Amino acid sequence: MRSIVGWDIGGMNTKVARVVGTDVVATGVRPFAIERDRAALAPLLRELARGAEAQASDVHAVTMTAELSQVFRTKREGVGFVLDAVDTAFPGTCVRVFTVDGRFIASEVARREPLAVAAANWAATARLVARAHPDCVLVDIGSTTTDVIPIVGGEVVARGRTDPERLREGELIYTGALRTPVEAITPAVELDGRTTGVSAEGFAIAADVHLWLGAIAAEDYTCPTPDGRPATRAYAAERLARVVCADREMLDDAAIDAIAARVADTQADRVAAAMHTMRRRHPALRLAVLTGLGEFIAVRAARRAGLGVAFLAQLLGPAARHAPAAAVALLCAAAELSPV
Repeated sequence: MRSIVGWDIGGMNTKVARVVGTDVVATGVRPFAIERDRAALAPLLRELARGAEAQASDVHAVTMTAELSQVFRTKREGVGFVLDAVDTAFPGTCVRVFTVDGRFIASEVARREPLAVAAANWAATARLVARAHPDCVLVDIGSTTTDVIPIVGGEVVARGRTDPERLREGELIYTGALRTPVEAITPAVELDGRTTGVSAEGFAIAADVHLWLGAIAAEDYTCPTPDGRPATRAYAAERLARVVCADREMLDDAAIDAIAARVADTQADRVAAAMHTMRRRHPALRLAVLTGLGEFIAVRAARRAGLGVAFLAQLLGPAARHAPAAAVALLCAAAELSPV
């Protein structure tokens, strides 16, 4: 039985998962900012494939979000570039590209229908979750964004398909566990017991908040730090002090605690509000299925929204941290095994 190699090719992270039958046998991830060196994508894909012990006969199932990178002028250009990189990395192999409506299409078709495949990774995860949890809200919080996807009767009932539609419908939120600037999360924090506005200088990001609070480890801080200094708790505190235009000679640990707590609380509230929106649209939903690096944010949000909690890791194990790559591989494997 040949294996399926699933890809989730993003603008900041590229993930791989190799599936044999119904089992995820290998996964990998590499932080990679495509806008910094897009020519490095094809070599990176080959390296990740070797790490997953992919074979020349394997099928490659692809989903992507890298097309949104500002290095590309249009999504059409970005989709074409990603597919070129896949073809360069794995010449002569079978490549199937996942669409937002759940189809697998050939690369040449995907190039003609770029909006059908652009940013479709959420749909792969949602369709996989729907098989195990036919009535739920899927919440996937990554380094940059949050997906909030309603599933009813085993069907993905998201209103949005493209990113603009999903932003409009509250199914895509630009808040994540790492890269979100503090000022994009909250306009104010607590300082000396009083509400205080924040600077808008990109001094600190969500990763600094969650590293300081102990929700993530230093090795999870995989994006560049705002000041170029190390991803340590001590430097995170310095960056958080600058959120209110202060420094560590001016603010003690308690003050940093208060700043970080307000940011984290506001972030959880925003995700909870999106869950409330899905519950208003689908009142029967009682369960949230959570995954992603920011799963800890989703847990707080789900409780505030009055939802029960299940974890995608209960279904996928450690591969849940690479959910779209694993999902697209598993869905492709199922399609391969299904009778025509």
